[in-house]
Amino acid sequence: MPELAPFAVRPETSRGRLHPEPADGVRSPFQRDRDRIIHSTAFRRLQYKTQVFIYHEGDAFRTRLTHSIEVAQLARSIARRLRIDEDLAEALALAHDLGHPPFGHAGEEALNGLMRPYGGFDHNAQSLKAVTVLEKRYAGFDGLNLTWETLEGLAKHNGPIRRPSPFMAEYDSRHPLDLGSHASAEAQVAALADDIAYNNHDLDDGLRAGLFTLDEAATLPLVGDAVREVRRLHPDASPGRQASESIRRVINAMVQDVMAEAGRRLVALAPKSVEDVRAAGRPMIAFSEPMQAANQQVRDFLRGRMYRHWRVNRTTQKSKRVVQMLFSLLHGGPDMLPPEWREGAGAPGTARCAAVVCDYIASMTDRFALDEHRRLTDPHIPG
Repeated sequence: MPELAPFAVRPETSRGRLHPEPADGVRSPFQRDRDRIIHSTAFRRLQYKTQVFIYHEGDAFRTRLTHSIEVAQLARSIARRLRIDEDLAEALALAHDLGHPPFGHAGEEALNGLMRPYGGFDHNAQSLKAVTVLEKRYAGFDGLNLTWETLEGLAKHNGPIRRPSPFMAEYDSRHPLDLGSHASAEAQVAALADDIAYNNHDLDDGLRAGLFTLDEAATLPLVGDAVREVRRLHPDASPGRQASESIRRVINAMVQDVMAEAGRRLVALAPKSVEDVRAAGRPMIAFSEPMQAANQQVRDFLRGRMYRHWRVNRTTQKSKRVVQMLFSLLHGGPDMLPPEWREGAGAPGTARCAAVVCDYIASMTDRFALDEHRRLTDPHIPG
């Protein structure tokens, strides 16, 4: 493995864990974090959490789990080329969606609306809560007791936190994560890998679902260049193969752009440590302006042709109603919560009860949420 760049996070200088533990002896602190994330309950649940399509709509569509694995692959590849810590970048990529509720963004929007009187809901803050509080696997502490660097990257991989959620602010008061600065280059890589995977794999799933055609996607500048090249080289390939070859090229073009733009920014800053990256005032790992504009066009296309497609809209509205009904019933009647959740809920209708109910719902898979909705609303189904 090549020597780490001067601005990389170094395992041997980690700020450690909130609850001190002996060194592993074999694995680095960040390898250990990655392994704890993979073995967590929250990570397993991602298998049945929506990316865009609910799990029963088809076996070939992405879930939060497959998305997270794809993000981790991209993050590790980019980190290796930048000579920064691959294990930290991978851990952050695997953990970045642990706080997503069931039904994807529909579930998040519903919970945010329901929790607005209590500070709202944000899946990034919920990811931090999952790994610091909600996981109950160890005898000596709640959460996974991850390193400071992993927690910092999880909290602010999308940039400095100007208005932290109530939980994030409370956690930061106990274990400061320097929320006002940028995160490490490893965390920034995980964030860019998420953007690359998200758009390209949603294009793939949208084509697979028949929500739009490859010709329609080819009207986008970045995608169009790839489609034209594939059709020139492989004119007789099936539409499915042409789509896969095109998306592969778009991903590669985005990765190459990130590498070139990061190189320019790093040369200009000449960071001598990770602290220089945190204090830079802007991300070091980013798209160039032309690629950012092209990426936004892809997002806009997906928003109009996929996320707001009438078939997806129907599922979105039904999913929101499931979350709203679950919250209403359990916030008003916390005695219906399972014992391990009911214990901390307190009185019905309170902020404390709302927080516990929100955590309970956010932890659900799509399948469990639908089953729980039936159990709570159908008198013929036993509780």
